[in-house]
Amino acid sequence: MKYDFTSIIDRRGRDALAVELIGAPGSFIPAPRDGFTPIPMWVADMNFATVPAIQEAIIRRAQHPCFGYFAPRDEYYQAILDWHRTRNGSDWLQREHIGYENGVLGGVISALNALCSRGDRVLLHSPTYVGFTHSLEDNGYRIVHSPLRPDESGVLRMDFEDMERKLTENRIHAAVFCSPHNPAGRVWERWELEGAMALFRKHDVFVISDEIWSDIILPGHRHIPVQSISEDARARTVALYAPSKTFNLAGLVGSYHVICDPYLRDRVDRESSLSHYNGMNVLSMHALIGAYSPEGHEWVDELCRVLGGNADYAVDFIRSRFDGVRAGTPEGTYMLFLDCSDWCAKRGKSLDELLRAGFDVGVAWQDGRQFNGPCHIRMNLALPFSLVREAFDRLDKYVFNA
Repeated sequence: MKYDFTSIIDRRGRDALAVELIGAPGSFIPAPRDGFTPIPMWVADMNFATVPAIQEAIIRRAQHPCFGYFAPRDEYYQAILDWHRTRNGSDWLQREHIGYENGVLGGVISALNALCSRGDRVLLHSPTYVGFTHSLEDNGYRIVHSPLRPDESGVLRMDFEDMERKLTENRIHAAVFCSPHNPAGRVWERWELEGAMALFRKHDVFVISDEIWSDIILPGHRHIPVQSISEDARARTVALYAPSKTFNLAGLVGSYHVICDPYLRDRVDRESSLSHYNGMNVLSMHALIGAYSPEGHEWVDELCRVLGGNADYAVDFIRSRFDGVRAGTPEGTYMLFLDCSDWCAKRGKSLDELLRAGFDVGVAWQDGRQFNGPCHIRMNLALPFSLVREAFDRLDKYVFNA
């Protein structure tokens, strides 16, 4: 491969929450016991060096000594247009559809505030990204969950009958959609998106579609933007994107929305502006330009192959060695969602005891109850393969088969 996805980077002392929180006073992730080094597999950032084009773009701009007020460059918008047209076939996307957001969750709330009243019910699928739960509830919205259900092959699918029943019974007119889905790792097929958008059209439901994971698509799958489904889907959808998950840039801050309908766009833009805090960072702008360069395309393609290999290894290991643990093969994202219900029941263990056993041997994984998984654990696979292998060896020897 052209890029380095094998070196183990020491992130200690470099402001990395993924490692600094492990064993910190009051942290929910305790330090491992003596003899084990921590392996960060919880928060959704990557333990890979980002594409060099990003650092080069930031350094070039940082060499100029002035960092005053600025307006986004034409290159910023063109980079976004080129990226989406190349990777997603979004030939319909225009510059005026693009608007800045500090973060995807802030964009979700701005869109809901423009479309709803506080106290309104909003449809979300379950399991549910914990950031949605906190941001919606903190802002006075009531979540109605529609569970994803396994088909005959164990693939989690939307339950259209359940969705429709809950839309009508609760008089819901806004849904927060996650595509690809975090934490389930689903990359929705066209027929699934068409079915969902048909329901939303039938019941006049606006859609806020979080597509921040849309670049991390594992081999054999393809992301389809919700707004590409139909003219109606474009008119009723606020889509949210960022380079942060793709290129590990969460610490730089900077996302954007795509809103095609002029009326809806004006409403959301107005809502986003009210706090006077929703402003672009000049270095973040240059980071996006570097990320969405030809080199960025190459890097992401290699990244997805690496993550696909990690995911295949992890799922095969679980199915062959961890009796009572279920994990669907991720189609997108770099997260794995383990259902440990049968394992815990067979051994008379609680999820807290299982989590603690992993923490003890340095596997810093994440409590899945935050994501509406009753006996689940979320694991981040965006690490060099040597660390993924080491983590599963420890889980095999000291946790699941101890």
